[in-house]
Amino acid sequence: MVVGFYDNGRKRRNGRPAHRRDQHTYAAIDLGTNNCRLLVARPSREGFRVIDAFSRIVRLGEGLHASGNLSDAAIERTIEALHVCAGKMQRRGVDRARCIATEACRRAANGTGFLERVQAETGISFEIIDPDEEVRLAFVGCQPLIESWARRVVVLDIGGGSTELSWLEIASDGSSNLSAWVSLPCGVVSLVERFDAPDVQDVSYEDMVGHVEKMIGTFEAEHGMARHLPSGDVQMIGTSGTVTTLAGIHLDLPHYDR
Repeated sequence: MVVGFYDNGRKRRNGRPAHRRDQHTYAAIDLGTNNCRLLVARPSREGFRVIDAFSRIVRLGEGLHASGNLSDAAIERTIEALHVCAGKMQRRGVDRARCIATEACRRAANGTGFLERVQAETGISFEIIDPDEEVRLAFVGCQPLIESWARRVVVLDIGGGSTELSWLEIASDGSSNLSAWVSLPCGVVSLVERFDAPDVQDVSYEDMVGHVEKMIGTFEAEHGMARHLPSGDVQMIGTSGTVTTLAGIHLDLPHYDR
């Protein structure tokens, strides 16, 4: 069982002394509506060096739109994946970790109870983050990807249960400002369930497109992003499994390798 990770700089429960930053082993888990992802890394001169990783489609939010709860099957799949994560973290000697849960656990009536069970069975403690924090993390994670020519940036984070759209403005000194954002209650899992379309056909696809366009339209009407696109100084950055899947299809990759 994995216990005693550092939390906000506090000492571990096992009483071991704190190490210098460059001696720590860090882990991050992103538990979404569709996927469970783990990264384990150690500091290096370039920033961080990834030493282990794990990703599994667990579909935690399957059936959530209809029932309002996480299903028993989805819970079991997810806990199985988190046991794998716990094993990797323990073997790698992780002593600092941040583990977050997003839209599925935010919406589900039994989301908090599920995470209490996760902690009891795996030793991993999760926090349910709000859309503000989800946007902030995507924004911070994408900052190193901003090109020098960009004056404005659209960051699109497509998840399983929600999609975050951010509008950044770049100052002349290169600093970036998050000027507007919106969290839309739609993702790759929730859209399919909303339209009852396990096998997406032309009609259901067009309905989905219209539904998403209507939601984005409200944000666009307020902030007018579209008028800046022809200028050629707007960079678009996509993050999440949906974007990497589309990139893999475009590049004709036999399998995805981060």
